[in-house]
Amino acid sequence: MTIIYVDADACPVKDEVLKVAERHNLITYIVSNSGMRVPRSPLVKQMIVSEGPDEADNWIVDQIGAGDIVITADIPLASRCLEKGAAALGPSGKAFTAANIGMSVAMRDLTSHLRETSDFKSYNPAFTQKDRSRFLSALEETVRAVKAASNG
Repeated sequence: MTIIYVDADACPVKDEVLKVAERHNLITYIVSNSGMRVPRSPLVKQMIVSEGPDEADNWIVDQIGAGDIVITADIPLASRCLEKGAAALGPSGKAFTAANIGMSVAMRDLTSHLRETSDFKSYNPAFTQKDRSRFLSALEETVRAVKAASNG
């Protein structure tokens, strides 16, 4: 059975994830370093991990398996989940795949290097309703694709 894992500390689409998960009757883990409000539902599990930069990531990677889905903006976490056969989707609706993860990692590393060695600034644009809609569509497609693959 497919399980959804949300790297939740800075995730702007938790409500959208829970909406899709409920529609498909999927268990969803909300993983974070601190407590947050989550709906009371037998399908929603909250996992609070120890403080630390990669504690939530490590917990997710230890749990996730083929056919599961992770929601994260963390590119290294997405890469680790892909290696385990899971699907990975960013809050923007971008699917991380074997074909694009290498470029995503390289761009992340380049941007990080530029920030460290120059006055380069990168800004994340405001998250809009259009972004939420795009994410909802992408998650719905991902859930259907994962379900179809596990039934076929």
